[in-house]
Amino acid sequence: MALNSLVARLPLPSRSVQKAVGIAAVVAQAGIGVTGSVVRVTGSGLGCRTWPECQPGSMVPVAHEELHAVTQWIEFGNRLLTGVVILVAAIAVLTAWRVHLATPRKRLLALAWTMPGGVVLQAVVGGMTVLAKLEWWTVAIHFLASTPLIWLAVVLLHAFTEGDETPRWLVPPIAKTFLVVLAVAMWGILVAGTTVTGAGPHGGDPETHRLDAPIELLARVHSGVLVVYLVVLAVLGLTLLRTGAPRSLWRRYGAVWLVALAQGVLGVVQYALGVPEALVSLHVLGSALVIVSTAALWCGARDRGLPPAPAVVSSTTTGHAAVTP
Repeated sequence: MALNSLVARLPLPSRSVQKAVGIAAVVAQAGIGVTGSVVRVTGSGLGCRTWPECQPGSMVPVAHEELHAVTQWIEFGNRLLTGVVILVAAIAVLTAWRVHLATPRKRLLALAWTMPGGVVLQAVVGGMTVLAKLEWWTVAIHFLASTPLIWLAVVLLHAFTEGDETPRWLVPPIAKTFLVVLAVAMWGILVAGTTVTGAGPHGGDPETHRLDAPIELLARVHSGVLVVYLVVLAVLGLTLLRTGAPRSLWRRYGAVWLVALAQGVLGVVQYALGVPEALVSLHVLGSALVIVSTAALWCGARDRGLPPAPAVVSSTTTGHAAVTP
């Protein structure tokens, strides 16, 4: 294929470069959610009144008697950062593609393609959110759609550093079951958190509709699901203690506890102080870190072997990529 021939001309990325690209994908997918929260807490969600244009007839902010320039540029800046996420996603695909040409890595390449695919999906959902005037449930969908992308970015990072063998689980079946339950509980926390946000004071625009439900009850449900998550995490730890686990897995397990407890404390403080803007964005960052640490724990619980040694890829006279051992 012509595209294979073009990609084959790129230098083969080293293991350290591959790892750096994977880390960049995690940071990009997690970071865009945090910057989105800044848009929301500053009331800049409708700083750009339409999509994909910022204002009718203009792709960039323009002087507007009803809109402050700062709110326009905050929203427009977040849209520009999406371009950075797209760039990182493209680099991830090219890196995985080049590695795949050197030694077949179909799983790695498929994971890399989820990055630009997810960005396109998020752009569509984001456009719908703006056109729906930031209805709370559209904002919730916009946030929740980003959470699998963070998880997949962590899996992609690990895929760069491991083989494509069938996973060999390093924990017993009961521990694997608790890991599945832990992941489900994690997304339960995120879903419950969006309802608290939907009923809270930061809707992204002063005129947007809010969820008509008692925020105290929603906050209790949110914290209750967190308690379930922590209980499952504790039971998982007891299971690993009884059956044994690699030291590297224990480090990841400890990181999950650290992040989850910090996020819980931050949530309590945030609620007690009346949901100040800065703590809201920190809480969104904490949510991303909970996803990252939980996904890392999941990946660390199985072994796919070492990445295969790369072959030498060259272009033949016919213009097709040829792989030689």
